Amino acid sequence: MRQFLRHPTDMPVELVRSKNGSQPLQRLHDISFGGVACNSTRAFRRGTAIELQIPLLGDHAHLTGIVAWCRKQLEDYLIGISFISEESFFRARMVEQVCHIEHYRKQREAEVGHPLPVEAVAREWVDAHASDFFPV
Repeated sequence: MRQFLRHPTDMPVELVRSKNGSQPLQRLHDISFGGVACNSTRAFRRGTAIELQIPLLGDHAHLTGIVAWCRKQLEDYLIGISFISEESFFRARMVEQVCHIEHYRKQREAEVGHPLPVEAVAREWVDAHASDFFPV
């Protein structure tokens, strides 16, 4: 049984392996409090230290992790990355909130039939759900 609930997402991410530079922009597959799964054009060995950068969240959105598993798919690889620090756990929780906001934005846009400003939709979601998302 899975320890953490995974949230599907397709947010763009960058994978950075220590001292080897970054890979081209990839897509998150899903995210949970304990880690992420993302697509990659290349395989990574289990145990590889890796940094996940999320450009949409700004310069400070870096999550440190370890490759937990790597699975070949038809056209790419699916990489499981476990977070390794408390700071990363906090950041992962923030990313989960952004994923919820993005899902909510897509849902609202489908309802109204046109694009909506991300900032306005985010404020609407935060007003309705943030107190439940980060219980005090």
